[in-house]
Amino acid sequence: MPSLLMLFASFAFAAMGAAVKLASEFYSTSELLMYRGLIGATMLALMVRHQGGTTFRTPFPKAHLWRSIVGVTSLWLWFFALTRLPLATAMTLNYMSPIWIAAWMFALGWWTRTKHAEWPLVVAIGMSFLGVTLVLQPAVESQQWLGGLAGVVSAVISAMAYMQVRKLGQMGEPEYRVVFYFSLTTTLVGLAGTVAGDGPKDAVFHSHTWYSGALLLAIGFAALMAQMAMTRAYRVGKVLVVANLQYTGIVFSSMWGLVLWGDRFNWYVWLGIAVILVSGIAATFYNTRGTARGAVTEKTDPIASET
Repeated sequence: MPSLLMLFASFAFAAMGAAVKLASEFYSTSELLMYRGLIGATMLALMVRHQGGTTFRTPFPKAHLWRSIVGVTSLWLWFFALTRLPLATAMTLNYMSPIWIAAWMFALGWWTRTKHAEWPLVVAIGMSFLGVTLVLQPAVESQQWLGGLAGVVSAVISAMAYMQVRKLGQMGEPEYRVVFYFSLTTTLVGLAGTVAGDGPKDAVFHSHTWYSGALLLAIGFAALMAQMAMTRAYRVGKVLVVANLQYTGIVFSSMWGLVLWGDRFNWYVWLGIAVILVSGIAATFYNTRGTARGAVTEKTDPIASET
C-alpha cells in the first residue's frame, strides 16, 4: 500500500507539472503560483474543518514563515523552469534536492570534522553534476539557459525547504499546518507578483476559460493529493523504499511530455537523466539508511510538497 501511495504521488506531481506547463499559455508565473496556493489552501481548510478537532493556530509562526518563504521561492523558480524547459528536464532538475541535501550534510560534516568522507556519496554527488551538464546541453544550445538555471537553483532552495520542514516535524508540528501555511504564503506572494506586473503579458489578471480554469483546478488538486499521499506513504512505509519510488516521477513526466508535446531527447540527455536518477537514489540511501520504519513521524517527516 505505501508503494502504491508513493507511485500515485509521483504521478500526481508529474500531472501537476504538465498542467502548469499547459496553463503557462494563459497565465503568468505569479498568477499560477497564486491560484495553486489559493486552491490548495481552500481545499485543505475545508478538509480540516470537516474533520473537526483541529486548529491552524501554531506556536511556531516564525518557523512557518521562514519555511514558507524558502518554499515559495523554490516553487516560483520551478514554475518558471517548467514554462521554459521540456517537462522531463524540469522535473529531473527538481528531483535533485536529495543530492543537494547530501552535499550539504557532507560539507557540514567535513567542516566540523564530525564525519568521515563517504566516498560512494562523494562520487554520487560528483556524477550528478555531470548529469546536469548533459541534461541542460539542449537548453543552453537553444538559448533556454535561464530556465535551466532556474531549475537548478530551485532544487538547491528546495533542499533548504526540506530541512526546514523536517525541523518543524521534529518540533511536533502536524503536516496539515505546514502545508496550509505554505499554500497561504504561496497565494499572497503570487498575488503580490501578479499585481506588480509579473510576466510579459499586458493584463494583470487574465480572464478564464473553461479549459484554463480546469487546468488551474488540476494544479491545486493534484498538488494537494500528491502531498497527502506522499506524506502518508512515508509515515506507514519503509523510508528507503518510499524515497526511491519518488523518482518514478521522472518516468511519468517523460510520458506526459511525449504525449502532450512530443518531447524527444538525444541519447546524451537520457544518459544525463539516468545519471541523475542513479545519483539521487544513492544520495537518498545515504540520507535515509539510518531511519527505521515509522520513524519519519517524529524524526524525518517530509510533510511532502513539490518544494
